[in-house]
Amino acid sequence: MLRVANCSGFYGDRLSAAREMVEGGPIDVLTGDWLAELTMLILAGNRRNGRPGYAPTFLAQLEQVLGTCLERGIRIVSNAGGLDPAGCAAAVSELADRLGLRVRVACVTGDDLTGDLGVLGDAVNADTGEKLTATPLTANAYLGGRPIAAALAAGADVVVTGRVTDAALVTGPGIWRYGWGPGDHDALAGSVVAGHVIECGCQATGGNYAFFGEVPDLPHCGFPLVELEADGSGVVTKHPGTGGTVSVGTVTAQLLYEIGSPRYLGPDVTARFDTIRLEQQGPDRVRISGVRGEAPPETLKVAVTYPAGYRNTMTMVLTGLDIEAKARLALDAVWARVPRDSFEQVHVELTPLAGTALLRVTVMDPDRGKAGRAFSAAVVETGLASYPGFHGLAPPGDASPYGVYWPCLVPADAVRPRVLLDGREVPADPPPSPAGASGAAVPPSAPETLRPSSPQAVRPSPRQVVRASLPVGGGPTLRAPLGTIAGARSGDKGGNANLGVWTGTAERFAWLSEHLTAGRLRELLPETAGLVVERFDLPNLLALNFVVHGLLGRGVASSPRMDAQAKALGEELRAAVTDIPRALL
Repeated sequence: MLRVANCSGFYGDRLSAAREMVEGGPIDVLTGDWLAELTMLILAGNRRNGRPGYAPTFLAQLEQVLGTCLERGIRIVSNAGGLDPAGCAAAVSELADRLGLRVRVACVTGDDLTGDLGVLGDAVNADTGEKLTATPLTANAYLGGRPIAAALAAGADVVVTGRVTDAALVTGPGIWRYGWGPGDHDALAGSVVAGHVIECGCQATGGNYAFFGEVPDLPHCGFPLVELEADGSGVVTKHPGTGGTVSVGTVTAQLLYEIGSPRYLGPDVTARFDTIRLEQQGPDRVRISGVRGEAPPETLKVAVTYPAGYRNTMTMVLTGLDIEAKARLALDAVWARVPRDSFEQVHVELTPLAGTALLRVTVMDPDRGKAGRAFSAAVVETGLASYPGFHGLAPPGDASPYGVYWPCLVPADAVRPRVLLDGREVPADPPPSPAGASGAAVPPSAPETLRPSSPQAVRPSPRQVVRASLPVGGGPTLRAPLGTIAGARSGDKGGNANLGVWTGTAERFAWLSEHLTAGRLRELLPETAGLVVERFDLPNLLALNFVVHGLLGRGVASSPRMDAQAKALGEELRAAVTDIPRALL
């Protein structure tokens, strides 16, 4: 068994988490995820202003635990290197020197393609098919776990990477410990699923959970760890005595977060999320097994970002009667002072609240002066010549720069990962290992006969077969919020939003599967009207996953929506009222 713990789900997560995970119970590897699509732009801005291109909060966490990790043989793996993994590795070495510790530090590079236009080519947008015409500010390929495994095999105590897949932080240590080869698809896929569950920290242990009333002591939620086995199966758990909970529900919620098709593509393997089996093995222990894997695609995803202009937002509060009429008057008054069509983009949101509403107006333009004080001053000028009760949420401000996220694909063999250990390059592919940690040979996956176009080729789990024979709930219905019987979790995937919905029983899922079509989703969420909505079924998880194309425009960094990452979309759906069979309530 390999115990892999998480101590960070994003850049800004709890600084005490590393110490809590190291001191709270036995672990073998401490991992942390610091990178998101938005983070790369933030780090680019930091670097441009003379600050580090990596996440310095990683060093703050490391200072608390580095000595203890060395004493106990705990390896540390983090993607906090961001845009400068070599610089971050050097900072780790400096920290160790200051603490009087001898540490072997490795960095994984090769993901940065910013200056390699030959590899990027036309950088065709993977979502829209457009060719990139702007000059990239950052361009980073998503590397897999094999370079991480190589660094650990070479003797690294700390491994710092740039852009790798979030799950690679678990897959890499798994390859290192168990010696999985590129053809061990099922074991690799199991590790990817485990990595996906713990990558976002407390979201696996009750954080942001739809049924948060079921989660004990959420303010002191413990971070997750996975007990990974040689066949890729594992148990998700947390240290005893910490808040939160690990249940089939919390794990299901995280499995549905920021995914698309059940074929979860990655550089190491394609993991079949429609083959995952979950089992509650005891309090705060959920076993993941049965995951099937397929060969990875011949391409790697690349996250490109580029500066696109400036934006500014002003929010006005509308109260009492005639909300919509007041909103129209407020907008007319603003556009009378600064024409709406003078901006490249304008986004208006009217958000109803109890007895009031927020009118949020965002303008975007390449001209900073136009989007800056010229706009915010125009809104202020209407203060005594607009609707009754006029007031805003913030004083007028200047425009701020924004960037665009642009996903594209490049040939996998055109990207060469590099591993440097204490400044010297070592092979980026781990040496073959015929035996796992227990000394038993790790069996290879069965010969791959599945094809992307043939999902039926995967053997359904017993639960799937049972559900297929269940009748859809009928009889009298009651108008009630969908969230009465279903949980949801949503998030961003570039310019698209994902929305996973699950239930706790086979009977409820049978009804949900028939009732919640893509068309019905558009009815329940009017903001998705006119957009392409895909639905993917995951009966093994009693779940559906929806991908709403284009809801977030060019991605979180440039989206003018108040909920730029679609985090609340799932809760909006759960609050929507629909006809539910009384027998299911």
